[in-house]
Amino acid sequence: MNLRPVVAPDRWGNLSTMNKPFVRDAALLLFRAVLGLIFVAHGWEKLFIVGITGTTGQFSAWGVPQPGLSAWICAIAELVGGGLLVVGLLTTIVAGALTLLMAAAIYFMHLDHGFFVADNGVEYPLLLVVSLIMIVVFGSGRASIDGVLSRG
Repeated sequence: MNLRPVVAPDRWGNLSTMNKPFVRDAALLLFRAVLGLIFVAHGWEKLFIVGITGTTGQFSAWGVPQPGLSAWICAIAELVGGGLLVVGLLTTIVAGALTLLMAAAIYFMHLDHGFFVADNGVEYPLLLVVSLIMIVVFGSGRASIDGVLSRG
């Protein structure tokens, strides 16, 4: 007597449709692109909307060490690092560096404000840290410059 559970196939007729290289690479591309665009937007804001002077003032009020230098490092890292994530170049290195940057942001800017993003808490930067760790662990996928260069 066969006691294995009967599992109905999905609408495409296969239970493992999502476990295909193309689907994984497409998901990594979408994930990387959205995450990278978020960082580009924040870097752009620090450089061109709020400006380095305004960002330095914010960092100073939050007690960030060397607020002027930190503002430049943060803005450039977010803008350039986000762009590199979008195209998938040096992806794991960039994601690792941005993880450290976000960990510093959590410590200096968000830790004393509770959990929720509405209160400037750790919710949003924590999500970014976990997302970046996913990129470090799983890489950029084949739909990236890293993926193309590694095939050559």
